[in-house]
Parts: sequence; structure tokens; C-alpha cells
Amino acid sequence: MPRPVTPADGVAWITGASTGIGRAVALKLAAAGWTVVATARGADKLAALAAEAPEGRIRPMAGDVTDADSMAAIVRRIEAEVGPVALALLNAGTYVRTGARDLTVESVAATMTVNWNGTVNALVPALVPMRKRRKGQIAIVASVAGYGGLPGAAPYSASKAALIKFAEGLKFDLDRFGIVMQVINPGFVETPLTDRNDFPMPFLMKVDEAAERIVKGLAGGRFEITFPKRFAFMLKFLNNLPYALYFPLVGYGTRPKR
Repeated sequence: MPRPVTPADGVAWITGASTGIGRAVALKLAAAGWTVVATARGADKLAALAAEAPEGRIRPMAGDVTDADSMAAIVRRIEAEVGPVALALLNAGTYVRTGARDLTVESVAATMTVNWNGTVNALVPALVPMRKRRKGQIAIVASVAGYGGLPGAAPYSASKAALIKFAEGLKFDLDRFGIVMQVINPGFVETPLTDRNDFPMPFLMKVDEAAERIVKGLAGGRFEITFPKRFAFMLKFLNNLPYALYFPLVGYGTRPKR
């Protein structure tokens, strides 16, 4: 089986690195000795991130994951100027609470364009040099919301379910190329995205704790990195129930705060 990469193998590339989980993981990897290339749309936020790390450990490279040409250009620039992309953490994503009243073609497309297309746009160019070297590691940030449909999150759950199945399918081939394939399924983490929720969020985790779990999971190399464990197991259990039980139980647990 492929082995997880280390800083000696090259650099780490993180998309969606300016806020939330991506930002916290970038800082922890930099502190652990990695050179991290941080990508997001906001150049100012990336510069502020780089200033928090040891000098030279975080290299900002702004770009929009929805632009496939931009992602390919960033990978080429990393390989030419910084070093081989050993680890790609594909974290960029968005969440807009969308119920049946708010559902439009545009709202679904906006979520899928970032969460699905954006991940593919970054993964494909990162994979090319990894295949040639027959070494590398790719981690896709999905969500426990991808285990099953959730109220008010149909587009989001669908995009994350697609990423989980995408990672599962790729793993069979990438094992043979010596490339570690992982999927990261967090529960609720305190980020600007979860701040939008108006329902109870069980086992809500601080972003630094989530980043620690991710960094540890990357080093371990297991296919799925998920946390909090109790919440993930609970959702997996619920999704194995008959629909006659799944819908009322999940509906009750996610009812809006009064």
C-alpha cells in the first residue's frame, strides 16, 4: 500500500486556505516542517496567513478553484518555483443553506461549481506529476453531510456525497500508482460557514482541534479521516436505517432553534 508523504518528499498545497479548516491546517503543517503553498481567492488573507508562519513556510498563490486553467497554472508554478507537489489538500468549498423555498437552478449550480468542479479542477493537474513520480498524497475535504441527505442542505449534501464516491473510486487506481488517496469527513466545526446554521450542531468542534485531527490523519494514511467519531458513527448508523425511521429522526434532530 502507498505510504503517506513527508516534508522530505516535497511541498503541501492547500486550496481554500484563507479561512476555517484550510487556514488552520496550513499553519499546523508549516509548524511541522512542511513548506505549504496556500491558495484561495483573497490575496490579502493569504498574505496575512503567511505572516503568521515561520518565514518562508507558507507561500501564498491566489487563485479561484472554479477556474481550471488557474489551478493548472498554479500546479505548474509550484513545481517550477517551490518543489514537487507531494501533498494536495483539496479543501475549498462553500455552503449556503438551501431549502425547497430557496431552490433554484442557480443555487444548486453555485454549490456544485465550487464543491465539485473546484475539487476536480485542482485534483487533475496535481495528479499528473504525482503519477509520473509514482508518489504523492491527495486528501479531499468532503463532510459527514455526504453520508445522507439533510434538510436545508440538499445541494451541499449532494456535492459532498459526490466527493466521497469520487475518492472511493480513485483509490483503487491510485493505490497502484503509489499515491495515497484520502477523504476527510468533518462534523460540525466552528467556521464562517457553520456560523450560518440556525439548528443545533451536536459535538461542535473548535477549528484548531479539527486541524489537529486532520494533520494526524494525513500522517496515518487511512482512507477516511472523520471526526468527531461519535457523530460520524451516529450518522452512518442513521443512514443504514429504513427511510421510515431516517426521515423522522433526522428531521427531529435538525429542527430550527426557537
